[in-house]
Amino acid sequence: MALEMRPDCERCGTDLPAEAPGAFICSFECTFCAECADDLDETCPNCGGELMDRPSRAKKLQDAHPPSKVRHFKG
Repeated sequence: MALEMRPDCERCGTDLPAEAPGAFICSFECTFCAECADDLDETCPNCGGELMDRPSRAKKLQDAHPPSKVRHFKG
């Protein structure tokens, strides 16, 4: 099963394209931008897990394995 590749930071709403670096995720795939992950001390505020660099997904693979379009910004 592939990563969900959420399209935005849950904390600030910044767009996080699947093909770009700079996103951080926990083991539950909660997703944050680099700035918010740093502000959060790289600890997920939802589960307390460690935030790690999310791998990118090459554009050429996104047709067969599309990233999520569901936004999770909690504002």
